[in-house]
Amino acid sequence: MHLDVDTEGWPAGEWEDLAGRAATAAANIAPELAHPSLIASLLFTSDAEVRTLNREWRERDKPTNVLSFPMLERVDLVHLDPDENAQGNPPVMLGDIAIAHETCAREAGEKDISLEHHTAHLIVHGLLHLAGYDHAISDAEAEAMEEMEVKVLALMGIADPYTALQSD
Repeated sequence: MHLDVDTEGWPAGEWEDLAGRAATAAANIAPELAHPSLIASLLFTSDAEVRTLNREWRERDKPTNVLSFPMLERVDLVHLDPDENAQGNPPVMLGDIAIAHETCAREAGEKDISLEHHTAHLIVHGLLHLAGYDHAISDAEAEAMEEMEVKVLALMGIADPYTALQSD
């Protein structure tokens, strides 16, 4: 998968590198994300921009930490021809992710974790949503998605964010 990353809405940092590492780790746990034709955009932006997106696309007039906008149905994703990119076909747009800086930074502070670790979690969460995983469907789906997130983050050397929440 290729990521188109825009970090202009965030303070200086290694955000593009973090996004690449998160995508690589996610593809190890959710192999459908490893398809070479896939492209996803990742916007590091402000709470104001995420609030606008949330209001326009989700009818929720508030900021949130991460928004995902899938552009490919899961059934189409898992049935992509593995040789499609080798045949010179154009990229396949998986979807868009937007991450709100102020909300992400506040949550990281509340959880007493680094902004980088929390951001990595949100990137992974967003990528899994683009791949068709959805924690809102059922408790079982939520648990499955959390387990995948924990495995991806472990590959990145990041502690289980859910265990940290439960120990408080």
